[in-house]
Amino acid sequence: QVQLVESGGGLVQAGGSLRLSCAASGQTFSTYHMGWFRQAPGKAREFVAAITWNGGNTVYADSVKGRASISRDNAKNTVYLQMNSLKPEDTAVYYCAAGGSAGVIDYYSSSSRYDYWGQGTQVTVSS
Repeated sequence: QVQLVESGGGLVQAGGSLRLSCAASGQTFSTYHMGWFRQAPGKAREFVAAITWNGGNTVYADSVKGRASISRDNAKNTVYLQMNSLKPEDTAVYYCAAGGSAGVIDYYSSSSRYDYWGQGTQVTVSS
């Protein structure tokens, strides 16, 4: 069992930056691939980024490629999402998720790969 708690969201102007954090409980954090998803009002949840259990590989949605960076610190049981050059269309609730460790990281763009989800943190980008 893994419990996930996101933080770091807030209100930021377009062009600004935020770093989201996701703290995990449990001793097995380092065995999970981790992902970030987001959901805007009236829209489906969408993939943002994912990282392998050892941090060696990452994958990003095209919409954030070049503006986002996912990283993790297994010693701190924490995964991060750095978002730069934020746009109003980045406004959403951001969720972190923990999945398995089988298969290539590209498979983890699907929410079905994840077993545990946090409660989300709101990111609002003003124009």
